[in-house]
Amino acid sequence: MTDDAFRTGPVDKIASSTAHCDIESPITLSPYVVAQHGYVIVGRALAEKDQYDEVECRDGSFRHVREGDVLVGTLGGRQALKGYSGRVPRHIAPGDTLNVLNLGGLIGECTAAHPELGPALPVEVLGAAMVRRNDQWTHARIQEDALEMRHRLERSVPLVTVSGTAMETGKTEAACRIVEGLSERGLRVGAAKLTGASLMRDVRRMREHGAAAVSTFTDAGIACTVEDAITPIAKGVIHHLNETKDLDVIVAEMGDGFVGYYGVDDLLTDMELQSFIETHVVAATDLAGAWAAERTFRERYHADITAMTGPVTDNDVGRRYITQRLGVTALNALQQSTGLVNAVVRALPASVAPDGPGTPAASMPAPDSNLAMAVKNHEA
Repeated sequence: MTDDAFRTGPVDKIASSTAHCDIESPITLSPYVVAQHGYVIVGRALAEKDQYDEVECRDGSFRHVREGDVLVGTLGGRQALKGYSGRVPRHIAPGDTLNVLNLGGLIGECTAAHPELGPALPVEVLGAAMVRRNDQWTHARIQEDALEMRHRLERSVPLVTVSGTAMETGKTEAACRIVEGLSERGLRVGAAKLTGASLMRDVRRMREHGAAAVSTFTDAGIACTVEDAITPIAKGVIHHLNETKDLDVIVAEMGDGFVGYYGVDDLLTDMELQSFIETHVVAATDLAGAWAAERTFRERYHADITAMTGPVTDNDVGRRYITQRLGVTALNALQQSTGLVNAVVRALPASVAPDGPGTPAASMPAPDSNLAMAVKNHEA
């Protein structure tokens, strides 16, 4: 295609999912769109919403999308229980209507909306984003300069995984509190988001809480983890963090739930990854989810849950049931962050977690003591 087929124009918002492409406004567009995951396209918003109405931009800010705004986003599919689901059509051309599927600027054809969010924001396709490489114009895609996938992970510092029974269970909050607590003890902490849909907010928060290095599946050129084999992607991210910094531990957050389409189950059943996981923290919304999590980890993953957190631990009723009936430590990440970090430290090898600022390992209160103190404070 000759250069005279391209056109250049300004854009209003460049979504964070495209960050690796180093796209700037004004942007060069091609009328030929490659209808594949990871390719960057440009669209004009055809409506304006009053909820789920923002996009995360490259600088980390969330900005309202107005009708008529020109948005740069990434093609990708999504299978979200509490959000929009969609796919990449087989053919895309300027003038077609697609939808914004998530806050990170994932764009595709919406196949299932969510009643609480209203219809997905429609965008008119204007063309494909082009970038200059080796003195030639080429289609922008997030796979360029991405982290290498790895089918073997020969070594790693200990992993602390934070998974959940569903979306919006408080996984990121728990991961941030753990990162912060371990960092305050003097540990060099890496942080990763291994599954989900493109959004930089979670790893940015973990960096703000003290992570020395962060990485996400988007760094491996994946817009959403529903379409690809996630295990080599996750191993590539973990390998990268081990090579980037001299770390003591990596806190790895999983997107969505361990039952679902995002590939969490694949990671938790991989024996090689399991050999590096020292601590499992699980976030749950209700007691049914907590019960299912305990049973799934015991019978399917053959692993102990170090601590359970999330909305189910908001008061002593849930914590008491989980502790007494399920035999799992229950600690709320917001109310009992110190206890949660203590539980994680106890599960780490002694060589990794020496005594640091805060409660020395030798004098950490037992889980039952933490629970009793929480119940007493709640009843006071």
